[in-house]
Amino acid sequence: MLYFVGLGLGDAKDITVKGLEVVRGAKRVYLEAYTSILTVGKECLEEFYGRNLILADRDMVEQQSDELFRDAKTEDIAFLVVGDPFGATTHTDLALRAKQEGIEYRVIHNASIMNAIGCCGLQLYNYGETISIVFWTDTWTPDSYYDKIERNRGMGLHTLCLLDIKVKEQSIENMMRGRKIYEPPRYMTVSQAASQLIKIVERKRTSENQEKLALSEDTICVGVARVGSESQQMAAGTLQQLATVDLGGPLHSLIITGHMHPIELEMLKLVAVEPAVFDRLLEEAEKR
Repeated sequence: MLYFVGLGLGDAKDITVKGLEVVRGAKRVYLEAYTSILTVGKECLEEFYGRNLILADRDMVEQQSDELFRDAKTEDIAFLVVGDPFGATTHTDLALRAKQEGIEYRVIHNASIMNAIGCCGLQLYNYGETISIVFWTDTWTPDSYYDKIERNRGMGLHTLCLLDIKVKEQSIENMMRGRKIYEPPRYMTVSQAASQLIKIVERKRTSENQEKLALSEDTICVGVARVGSESQQMAAGTLQQLATVDLGGPLHSLIITGHMHPIELEMLKLVAVEPAVFDRLLEEAEKR
């Protein structure tokens, strides 16, 4: 059996009892190491699980699945994923390949950012389509996700923004020369994401009717960092305010709010950069 085991969002102890039993009984245990990270390293996981872990990077998962599947027809193989295996980052492609090879698989779920984001106080059933915000470069500044934000806000729905992770990335020069030299890991922050969104707003403002813009510098947003860990942080404020906020180390996520119920506003006020902003919003909500 091939087991997909969710690890949750915090540290080594967030694994479920069922997941831990699988890890301790499997012949080999792989740790998916390119779509997310925990607040603790591989060594801490190995110490708590009592098992050696094999790091599975993108190349292994996408191009060397034969090695990952080896013995899976007769032995238990565990594939560990931060969060939930089918949460923010799905591994359906790996599941499909396993079935094509005649290998049975089972999923052991856990918390992911997709449900744990409820910690900020915005109701989960009020979210629209989730988007990903990628790092810009000097020559590549995509903004296609703006249209999804516009659709969500048009329906009064919140937008969860998953922020870019760059792990084991090569420079263009090293890639062209075939050199296995990798850039240092990079993790997008809330302030970086907010700054890019503001630039998109400024870009749209010069070419579109300002009244029809999906968001502005004054749009209320929420930044969260290290959700599920003991060092979890949150900040609520305008997009402009979040462009200057420092929530510490990775991983970060950003929420662009839609229509908010007074209870949601009360919850955001608890982590507000400027509580007076939410006092005004609550007064307006009560008048409605």
